[in-house]
Formats: sequence, structure tokens, C-alpha cells
Amino acid sequence: QVQLVESGGGGLQAGGSLRLSCTASGRALNTFAVGWFRQSPGQEREFVVAIGSRGGNGYPANGYYADSVKGRFTISRDIAKNTVYLQMSSLKPEDTAVYLCAADLAGSSGPYAAGYDYWGQGTRVTVSS
Repeated sequence: QVQLVESGGGGLQAGGSLRLSCTASGRALNTFAVGWFRQSPGQEREFVVAIGSRGGNGYPANGYYADSVKGRFTISRDIAKNTVYLQMSSLKPEDTAVYLCAADLAGSSGPYAAGYDYWGQGTRVTVSS
């Protein structure tokens, strides 16, 4: 069993930056892949970025990013804190969503939400123009 808790969301103006955190309990964070997704009202859950476990799972070392966030968002991991971060910069109104982190124990799901095993409750990000 893995529990995930996101934090760091908030409201800000376009062009600003925000760092989201996803803290895991129940299992060491580097033993599974972690993905960030986002969801807006009435929209399907959208893949943002994923990072592999310590074994890599075939992901690029710095993460596998959706085209919409490439160059603006950065995923990182603090093993000692069992936390994954999502640093978001140059935010746009279209980045407004609830951001969720998820654990993929097999490390093979990539951008496919259905393959993730555990989900956090999400943290809301609102970007105004």
C-alpha cells in the first residue's frame, strides 16, 4: 500500500512559478515510478510528466514530459524526504487544473493513467491571465 499526498498548489498570475510536492508513505519512493497528471472540470485526466524508479524503468533520467509542459516543468525527487517535486515555471492559464501524483509499481505505464496503482487527492493550481 502506498499513500501519496500532494501539496503546494495555489493561485497565481500567468508567467509565475510554483512547486508542487508529492510525499509518499508506505514504500520507498525510489522503488516505483511516479507520474504527475492534471485534470480540469469536464476534461479527461491529462499526463504531465513521469519519472522512473531507481532502476530507471526506461524513462529518461530527467523525466518523460508531455509536449505541453516540456521546457517549463521539471520533475525531481528527494529520496531522503520520500518526495517528488514538480517545479512549474512560465505558467499559463491553460495550466489551471487539479494536479495529482500517482504511483506506478510496475513502472511501465508512462502517460497512461489507467496503469497507475495509487493516486493522491490532488492539489489545485489556478493561473490567471
